[in-house]
Amino acid sequence: MTSKILEAFNLCKKEKRPALLTYTVAGDDTKKRSLEIIKSIAQYADIIELGFPHNTPVADGGQIQESSHRALQHGIKLRDIFSIIKDFKKSKTAKPLILMGYFNLILQYGTLKFLKESKKAGVNGLIIVDLPYPENKPFAAQCKKHNINFIQLLSPTTTKDRMKKILKDSHDMVYYISMLSTTGGKLKVSPKQILKNYNAIKRLNPQKNLVIGFGITTKTIAKLKKTDGLVVGSQLCKEITRSLKLGQNPVTNLNRMVLNLKRQII
Repeated sequence: MTSKILEAFNLCKKEKRPALLTYTVAGDDTKKRSLEIIKSIAQYADIIELGFPHNTPVADGGQIQESSHRALQHGIKLRDIFSIIKDFKKSKTAKPLILMGYFNLILQYGTLKFLKESKKAGVNGLIIVDLPYPENKPFAAQCKKHNINFIQLLSPTTTKDRMKKILKDSHDMVYYISMLSTTGGKLKVSPKQILKNYNAIKRLNPQKNLVIGFGITTKTIAKLKKTDGLVVGSQLCKEITRSLKLGQNPVTNLNRMVLNLKRQII
């Protein structure tokens, strides 16, 4: 059976464009608003990434940390996140959804319980930033049993041999971290260099859907559209912060922002 994530990539390839993946933090700034945001941006995004908030998010820059802080202040728990996902999956704009976070929260919750609840809620994929390859192989195998994609990560420092192994063992999507930085950092590498690195990885395993994350914004996205997919996260979290400070509706503002991003890659 073809996964929903693979279906989304196949559709984008038919339309000759990259998939647009959006990242926001679950429960930012409230459970209700978080659901409204993902339902709204899913009108234009192909795949929704939802982060579970963490009080020490080592890979995340300031914008995502602020989002996490707001969600945690409102007492968001994993059960609330599963509730958001269930409601999103019942909506008219439902899209494939990837849950992203840290492994210690899963361990605290109980690995098997977490996977069962994820499947029940409608989670299609998982990105666990602090569970590297090959240590993640047993968990990735458990994900597969629950029909959930485990998404492996590659970075500019990943060796060629290691890349080959990760690509071979990966499921329907691989995430390439474009630069050595926390999320939301300014693009320190030129789009031309990122594409060069990206194409070198694609040559190792052309069948795998490879997406680029870190440093993707409205200013850079058009230069990177010759790819399988692009992830925008920090810019969206920054817009939620800005909207709230100005007393504006982040749902409306993010909808406009994601539409603008989509127009640049069509």
